[in-house]
Parts: sequence; structure tokens; C-alpha cells
Amino acid sequence: MSQPAPCLMVQGTASGVGKSLLAAAFCRIFARAGYRVAPFKSQNMALNAAVTLEGGEIGRAQAAQAAAAGIEATVDMNPILLKPEPGDRSQVVVRGRAITSVTWREYQRMQAELLPIVAESLARLRRAWDLVIIEGAGSPAEINLRDSDIVNMRVARMAEAPVLLVGDIAAACSPRSWERLRCSTRPTAPGSAASSSIDSVATRPCSPRGSPS
Repeated sequence: MSQPAPCLMVQGTASGVGKSLLAAAFCRIFARAGYRVAPFKSQNMALNAAVTLEGGEIGRAQAAQAAAAGIEATVDMNPILLKPEPGDRSQVVVRGRAITSVTWREYQRMQAELLPIVAESLARLRRAWDLVIIEGAGSPAEINLRDSDIVNMRVARMAEAPVLLVGDIAAACSPRSWERLRCSTRPTAPGSAASSSIDSVATRPCSPRGSPS
């Protein structure tokens, strides 16, 4: 039996720092290098969705990343999609199909039962492709979300994936996020990236002990 495909995860210090773009760039780079590569994001929040060939809804970012990889998008690439609604509610789309509308607190109570769906979708991708590029959401340093996390470090551990931490250098947010990560999660992150604009990304390696060099 073949081993599951390796994964690389892109996390960020906040929303809007360039995670989706960098993940798409990795998909294109590895595809051009001859790898069969697929994107993955366990949970996305977006008002607008892309529609797969099967008719399921996924985040537009994952559809764009699949296009960058030269493959058709599938619901496994974004098994959970949250679509904001009025009244502080969100429609919950699971594997392409809307199943309910909930408040944030109600959704937090659902997350334990959604985690196996995330694991199943990721496992299917790892069986089907040579490499999986995983995108996180928000920041792994948001301590109020850590216990219910199904999109950042918990997924990194599930995939045994090294993590690239992306930050907006103009906002000087990278060092703060790095320090807020627990020591137990830091060894997962071998490097960091700082972007000052959407089209300017520079990476820098970390020391072997997991701190920025």
C-alpha cells in the first residue's frame, strides 16, 4: 500500500496577508515541476462560492488554486464552507451541500462532528495526488479559537505537515504571532514569510530550534 502524499501548509498571522495567493503559487510551481498537486482548506468563510463539476459549492480561493495546479476542483478541497447571513448567522456547507444555518456558538458545538469529515477529505486527496498544499485560516495564534480549531495547527498535525507562517511585514505582525504560538506547536513551523503587498513575498528560513533566524 502506497504512503499518503506529503503536505505543505500555509498559515498566516491574520486574514488578508497573502495565504491564498501563496498557496496558489505553490500549486503552480509544483505542477510545473511535474508533481500532481492539489489544494486543501478544511474550513473557509466566503459570501460567494465556486461550483465544482459535481455541482458542489467550495471557496473560490480553492477553485483558483486548483486551476493553478491544472486540475478540476472537487468538494474535498474545501469540505466546510461558511457563508455569512444576516443576524450573525452563517449557512454551513459540508462537502458542497448546505446543511444548516447557525450562530457562531452553535457552529462551535458542531465542530467536533465536522473534524472527521475534514480528515476524510484530506485523506482522499493524499491518496489521489502526489502533494497537497494546505491553507489555514486567520491566525493560529488566536487563542480564543484554539480549542475549537479545525483549520490550522490541528490540521497541520493531522497531515504531519511543515507550516509556512505568512505575515504582513507592513503591519509588523509576524513576530507577535510567532511568540503567541505555544512551544508545542512551534516545531511544526519550519519557516516564515513576510509580504508587504499582494505581489511581493519574501521567505526567510528559521533556525533548527524553530525560532526565526
